[in-house]
Amino acid sequence: MRVLVTGGAGFLGSHLVERLRTGGIEPFVPRSSDYDLTVVADADRLFADARPELVIHLAAEVGGIGANRANPGRYWYANLMMGAHVLELSRVHGARKVVLTGTICAYPKFAPIPFHEDDLWNGYPEETNAPYGVAKKALLVGGQAYREQYGLDVVYLLPVNLYGPRDNFDLETSHVIPALIRKMVEAQEAGEREIVLWGDGSPTREFLYVDDCAEAIQLAAERYDGADPVNLGTGQEISIRDLAELIAELTGFDGEIVWDTTRPNGQPRRRLDVSRAEELFGFRAHTPLREGLERTIAWYRSREPAGTTTTTTT
Repeated sequence: MRVLVTGGAGFLGSHLVERLRTGGIEPFVPRSSDYDLTVVADADRLFADARPELVIHLAAEVGGIGANRANPGRYWYANLMMGAHVLELSRVHGARKVVLTGTICAYPKFAPIPFHEDDLWNGYPEETNAPYGVAKKALLVGGQAYREQYGLDVVYLLPVNLYGPRDNFDLETSHVIPALIRKMVEAQEAGEREIVLWGDGSPTREFLYVDDCAEAIQLAAERYDGADPVNLGTGQEISIRDLAELIAELTGFDGEIVWDTTRPNGQPRRRLDVSRAEELFGFRAHTPLREGLERTIAWYRSREPAGTTTTTTT
């Protein structure tokens, strides 16, 4: 089968591509420097070059709270246009199946815990990431519409916050786990006795190890052909304060953690109902948070130079 993985050179995409190659599939992996998916002519050229039967759309412009606050228009536009072009050109070029990845940011700010897929439309997303979340949620509507009108098999997955080796450690755009790891490792190496973190540490988050997410996407591509969105996660939450203390322990940082309460907390809680993924295509996460963090910290420390950043398209 000819497989196109947009974002295949990024964080999640690179792990998925490794899994596909291990299974004997050599996917087409475009570079953003060669194909700008926000430009329809570039996207059309990509589909003409790849001639995909299966499209796995992972490309995105995304970041943490600070990046979302700084780029609301860009994140809305880029993610909406990339997804719309992927859907339309999958139809035009005769792809048989499309796997779209949404975002946990699409859920309402005060969705009942645990987040169930049926609650997606019961409120507005948390304000700091709403443009990104709304753009990604619009692709669920598009995928269901293309299924109804054109018979295109579109699967929509909702991964929770990801982490792991090759994550984005740029402090301007990274998510919470790589940001905490980098801050604490650098503080420890510099002999600094204090780090400052946003908010008050009370919000909870759920985290999925990147290799587990790649496995889930592969299983969904192979086994799931339904219209209903499906959560991907562990079903377990941890407060940001407890997460920071755990990462401090694992990195050896023994200084003071200061909470800047003038900065936003983001969504109060996040924990998914993950039963649908297990029922529909047999996915269950298997990497404990502590083990995944140990692997991620070891990978970050192995890099040369230690402060080099990576990019992410998940």
